[in-house]
Amino acid sequence: MSEERGTKSANIFDVARLAGVSHQTVSRVLNDLPNVRPATRARVEQAIAQLRYSPSPAARALVTRRTRTIGLVTPNTADFGPASIAMHFNVAARAERYSVDAVTSPGPDPVAVRTAIEGLLRQRVDAIVLIVNDIGVLEVVRGLELSLPVVAAAATPRRHPHLVSIDQYRGARAAVRHLAELGHTRIHHLAGPASNPDALERIRGWRDELAARGLPAVDPRHGDWSAASGHEIGTTLEVTSGSAVFAANDHMAIGLVSALRSRGLQVPDDVSVVGFDDVPEAPYLLPPLTTVRQDFRALGELIMQKVLVAVEEPDQLTEDTPLATHLIVRDSTRPPS
Repeated sequence: MSEERGTKSANIFDVARLAGVSHQTVSRVLNDLPNVRPATRARVEQAIAQLRYSPSPAARALVTRRTRTIGLVTPNTADFGPASIAMHFNVAARAERYSVDAVTSPGPDPVAVRTAIEGLLRQRVDAIVLIVNDIGVLEVVRGLELSLPVVAAAATPRRHPHLVSIDQYRGARAAVRHLAELGHTRIHHLAGPASNPDALERIRGWRDELAARGLPAVDPRHGDWSAASGHEIGTTLEVTSGSAVFAANDHMAIGLVSALRSRGLQVPDDVSVVGFDDVPEAPYLLPPLTTVRQDFRALGELIMQKVLVAVEEPDQLTEDTPLATHLIVRDSTRPPS
């Protein structure tokens, strides 16, 4: 009788009746919570095995009021940074026994983002994580008034306990500092999209480092993160022998180097180039690319830590401390001839 019920429709209440406990006690056992006597826990586990009960997320939520599911809103892009953040966040969530429901926002406008969030709310998620690649989305996040935690991965000079980021600003300053210390006095910037928070912070770091050293700043040229846009800009960028370029990501740097070569300019003999991200291909390019490394694994883990604190210890506030970057010096930079 019990076996037949277990294979068909056993639920948390069946387990509770068989074990002689409340369904709240069964849920505490399922969620490995304290305050359950060993003998009671053993009785519940025996009933679960006898009924072949497989708990659903709804059953787990009866006592905790949580589904152990996090909603993730990602931008509509396959760019290295956002894709890496999403991957490592998923890994970190699984390590904490949370599942992730991911949706892609079709655009950066407030309506699209709100629609994506509302869809996740209908799934009764415990928290929402957003990977932000447009300042318009960041403003939407700031204006949200939800009853559950929202954590955003976004670079911004403004601090907030539920913002998580890598320090794009100081990473950019380190790139420009490296070029300046090599002796370059004209350092161009190949920037990312004008509405992207990471791109804006890298522009800010580039400008401030140049200003601190009394070096001139020409207007940055904006690409779209792709190697194709870096190549297109590289065909017309006004560089001369001894110039340097700080590219806002490695893929644009790759396109830039190709374009410079087609113009008869060699990297680093004529022009030094620094990228940003340290993509897996960077050490194997010709020349190997000097770049700024971002630790996306650490960022994914930090996002999950923020979620855990917000969900499980809602009265605790955490600091917004951006993760450090690291300059990786390779062969695409050298002192000007």
